[in-house]
Amino acid sequence: MLSHEKVLVGMSGGVDSTITTLLLKEEGYEVEGLYMKLHSKPGYHEIHQARAQKAADKLGVKLHVLDLQERFKEEVFQPFIDTYEKGETPNPCALCNRTMKFGEMIDFADKVGAAYLATGHYIQTDGEYFYQAEDDTKDQSYFLFYVNKDALPRLKFPLGEKHKKDIKKMAASIEGLESFSSQAESSEICFVETNYTDILKKYVDVDKTGDVLDKEGNIVGEHKGYMHYTIGKRKGFTVNGAHDPHFVLSIDAKRNEIVVGKKEDLACNSVVLNNLNMFNTELEFDTTVKLRYRTKAVQCHVKIENNKAYVTLKESVFGVAVGQAAVFYNDNKLLGGGWIIESN
Repeated sequence: MLSHEKVLVGMSGGVDSTITTLLLKEEGYEVEGLYMKLHSKPGYHEIHQARAQKAADKLGVKLHVLDLQERFKEEVFQPFIDTYEKGETPNPCALCNRTMKFGEMIDFADKVGAAYLATGHYIQTDGEYFYQAEDDTKDQSYFLFYVNKDALPRLKFPLGEKHKKDIKKMAASIEGLESFSSQAESSEICFVETNYTDILKKYVDVDKTGDVLDKEGNIVGEHKGYMHYTIGKRKGFTVNGAHDPHFVLSIDAKRNEIVVGKKEDLACNSVVLNNLNMFNTELEFDTTVKLRYRTKAVQCHVKIENNKAYVTLKESVFGVAVGQAAVFYNDNKLLGGGWIIESN
């Protein structure tokens, strides 16, 4: 039986999840913590699990540890590798949030009898929709668009109405937790320490040189291996005799070729999405869409047919990559989104 006074908090050993735990305790909830072992980056868990345990001990909460390394490899890490192999650009965080953080953690909350699950994400929810965080410099709603709608009534995000600078100040003022306020920020993709190609090199041959083509199909230069590039990249390849900057327009994984052109050639006016996850039930509507994290949302028209969304943009967007997420917003309300399979 679930206790409506009990919350399971995902504790990563960072300042955000630590202060989340503190705030929920102060609200009077019975709190337990969960540290998840996801990726298998050498030495990572020894450091972060110890930090999570230190925070749990200081705050007087029980910390569970859940080893999900095999499941993470299958559900998140392997698709990351596969997507780059196809010449596309993955978004592993959105997959992880659906299957691991708000999938496996929900299941674990059931096991310990917790009605609610909380994390240190900067996002807000009313149980029906997600909303962007008060601190727009830290907002993580883009990466949570793929979370199962059924989970929303059970989620709590105490940091959604707060600013990061205040969270750090709070940690700095608590005896025994001062060091949490000055820890380095975690990287955007937790298992990537430097460059994503350093990870790929351990599993696939990324350094196969190939041809650079212009839009007409003429060979104009050489590149160092197609997996080094994403749509819009402008460095790391040669274009013979070029005076103006050239950008990657498309990637052909099978031929190990990239096509380059001028910036205006990158303009995208429509996208098609699949694997939709919609909180909004309308099948045709006008709204705004983000086609990449930390970009501005642009006006668009959306038509959903056969589980695909056909999105017409009201202004051109540059550097749109297949494999990335497209996320719909009405002001600060997240309406849902999907995965880009075509851009034109």
